[in-house]
Amino acid sequence: MTESNFVTITAGPYQFLATFESAAPKTVELFRTLLPYKQKIIHVRWSGEGMWIPLGETDFGVPFENHTAHPAAGQILLYPGGFSETEFLFCYGGVSFASKMGSLAANHFLTIVEGNENLRALGELVLWKGAQDVLFEIADEERRKTLARL
Repeated sequence: MTESNFVTITAGPYQFLATFESAAPKTVELFRTLLPYKQKIIHVRWSGEGMWIPLGETDFGVPFENHTAHPAAGQILLYPGGFSETEFLFCYGGVSFASKMGSLAANHFLTIVEGNENLRALGELVLWKGAQDVLFEIADEERRKTLARL
């Protein structure tokens, strides 16, 4: 049986379907070990239209791969730490990834392929109403088809 390349994301009242990025194999491998992954998502401070999951000094031991400082809406990144704290970055609009130390780059390892029309609504909900629950889970074939129909 092959591993699913799809992840369902439930964030606030919204559901998304995402696919792993083959250009970030070590980050994907790490993230698979965390699934199902439940956390709170909050609005970014420095980077623009994005949300993040701050992870403090967590060291996953993942190198930079497929990294970018200017991700697109629907891209999810892992900043493995270094100049700023470790974090997951969830982009819903224009993002120039940065911290108070300046510009940063992070590993693009997951891309939303279904539900993009709700990204801005989620971002604005988090901005104006505060932290929201987020749950990442491997999507089996049935779940993937259900989300693709929504």
